[in-house]
Amino acid sequence: MAHHPERHFSERIGWLRAAVLGANDGIVSTASLLVGVAAAAATRADILIAGVAGLVAGAMSMAAGEYVSVSSQADTERADLERERRELEQNETFEREELTQIYVGRGLDAALAAQVAEQLMAHDALAAHARDELGLTEVHSARPVQAALASAATFAVGAALPLMLAWVSPDAAMIPAIASGSLLSLAVLGALAAHVGGAPMHVGAARVTLWGSLAMAATAAVGALFGTVA
Repeated sequence: MAHHPERHFSERIGWLRAAVLGANDGIVSTASLLVGVAAAAATRADILIAGVAGLVAGAMSMAAGEYVSVSSQADTERADLERERRELEQNETFEREELTQIYVGRGLDAALAAQVAEQLMAHDALAAHARDELGLTEVHSARPVQAALASAATFAVGAALPLMLAWVSPDAAMIPAIASGSLLSLAVLGALAAHVGGAPMHVGAARVTLWGSLAMAATAAVGALFGTVA
């Protein structure tokens, strides 16, 4: 029988989380910034400069934040693995019994659990404990550089959408053009991310558009309140 490898949604969690977060934040933060500056009666040049600055600063901030956060997770994983390695060297019998009890708790009878624990530890004891005791797998392992690059790139792509709308829209229609176009983009992004992750598409679309609307409304209010008319 031919081997048919299955693909699961959990395999996408690492890059999907960073990519969706980056693109969503790029659209929401840049659109909100542009709407707020436009509501303050700024010139088109000032609005575009603010948008470009927000794109660059946001992409770098996302990359740095993701790298630091995921690096901390990777450090914790390495520390746990090193601790487990020492425990295996110092008391292998206890560690085998610990693994056996984990399998018993998952539904195996004691004899079979002991046999499984013995065979898995004979094959790769550290890997067995990393997976079944610590919950660490290759799929979910922390990848700081991948997360940082994905966040920065997707933020820049997301931020470019409202920035382009601000560039091509007439002065009188700039705010509604940015808001409507950005909300549509957020809805599409939310639905796509939900679909890729195996969740209902309408739920993903609704939650990102809701928070995007609130963010743009808040910055528009601030711009209108504190802005000055030339």
